[in-house]
Amino acid sequence: MTLSKPPTADGADRGDATGEELFALADAIAAVIGGSVAIEDLDSRVLAYSTRPGQRIDELRRQGILGRRVPDQPRPQAERQQRQYRKVLAATGVVRLPGLADDELPRAAVAIRAGDLPLGTIWAIEDRSPLAAAGEQALLEGALTAALHMLRRRSAAALELHAREQALRAGLDGTAPASDTAYRLGLTVGTPLGLIGFAPAGGSGQEPVLLTRLGADLGRHWPAVRPSAAVATGPRAVYVLLPGEEPASARRLAEQALAATARPGTAPLRAAVGRSDTGLDELPELRAEIDDVLRVTTSAPDAPAVAALRDVHAHVLLAHLAEALDRRPRLRHPGIEAMLEHDAAQRTHYAASVTAWLDAVGNIGEAARRLTVHQNTLKYRLRRARDLFGLDLDDPDTRLSCWLQLRIRTDR
Repeated sequence: MTLSKPPTADGADRGDATGEELFALADAIAAVIGGSVAIEDLDSRVLAYSTRPGQRIDELRRQGILGRRVPDQPRPQAERQQRQYRKVLAATGVVRLPGLADDELPRAAVAIRAGDLPLGTIWAIEDRSPLAAAGEQALLEGALTAALHMLRRRSAAALELHAREQALRAGLDGTAPASDTAYRLGLTVGTPLGLIGFAPAGGSGQEPVLLTRLGADLGRHWPAVRPSAAVATGPRAVYVLLPGEEPASARRLAEQALAATARPGTAPLRAAVGRSDTGLDELPELRAEIDDVLRVTTSAPDAPAVAALRDVHAHVLLAHLAEALDRRPRLRHPGIEAMLEHDAAQRTHYAASVTAWLDAVGNIGEAARRLTVHQNTLKYRLRRARDLFGLDLDDPDTRLSCWLQLRIRTDR
């Protein structure tokens, strides 16, 4: 079966010369590789596809061409498909990928980029023989050419947004002086600034595909609601700089942005709202604060969708203490380590008992109720913890040290 080009152009896909050129490019790549070729944007929309007679094709590609976007997959295949997209966008060359189902043919794919700006992907169904060097070269050169055509389709306003993103990224990284960042963003030095960070929940916040798509969604959303805002996508989050916004307004706008960019079937999003009295020279510090909040809220299913540092301060502090103990493990209380090892080996409950007692601020009755044990049992365990592991729980500094160390393990 050969799929032919639509007889009439539609404005979004083939109503200009660039659309025709992408179709011609797909045909040129397919002529070398032998299999059907599709050019997609970052939202998995099929911008162009090859139409050569006799090209190798499968049902997934047919559905993608007819629907003009990559079809939705059942959950196990959808997860593998997302991993494939992440792999392609993270790679600098051609990626070879197996079919996700028995009737799906293997593919070779390459990312389309303009510098460090991802624009989309090219997917070629491999012919019956393995992809030769000429096929890889056709994909690599095709990606460069596609980037030129896709950039040509972007409006001057979109290119200006990219320039603003580069300026904000330099400010967040601390690689540009505050005066340069102010000039490139059109800000008056001394203007109070707020920063909001966005990231998907349930993962590390570092998956390229999810963050790239989120960045594209927010890049369309914010110019409509706050033209003065600047948006930049980083390795862990998407950041939005808001000049002169009050904290309450920034939180409301963050909630609005979450609702506008949520996608069915994807991980829920979290937003972190920073202070609104920050200058440009403090952006790197404010970014670190945003990252701290998102690290906590994206890893906790019951965390608030929008949070500031004050909302999750204790968890952020514990996370930093955990990092300090990981870097210098000798700072850990040896009695706590011995107690945990004893519990694991002997199936005892000393750590849980000490933790419950500390959580109850020394209230034996409350701690015993939480553990569902008799008060005398808890008292016995606390005495044994002192004798076996050298935990002087009468000393306030020791109590604090033990409590922090046990809380860190509980949070993890």
